[in-house]
Amino acid sequence: MNPDMVIGIARQAIQVTLLVALPILGIGLVVGVLVSLVQAATQIQEMTLTFVPKIISIFVGLLILLPWIMNHLVTYTTELFQNIPNYVH
Repeated sequence: MNPDMVIGIARQAIQVTLLVALPILGIGLVVGVLVSLVQAATQIQEMTLTFVPKIISIFVGLLILLPWIMNHLVTYTTELFQNIPNYVH
């Protein structure tokens, strides 16, 4: 296994991680901004008010996106395991 292969595997792992994590993080970001706008408009400055909508929206997003996430993770893992003989020489 040469350094180029290791860098390629690491690059692909980072790409899969970002691809899987970004939709969930985006949901949390959008809901957080919307709740902050509502708080600013109504002048309700309760710190714990932002957590409940974000947690619920992230949970719902995970439920909806879980098949897609699992498909990407299983595909990456399967390709990695299938290429083990190529990495060993």
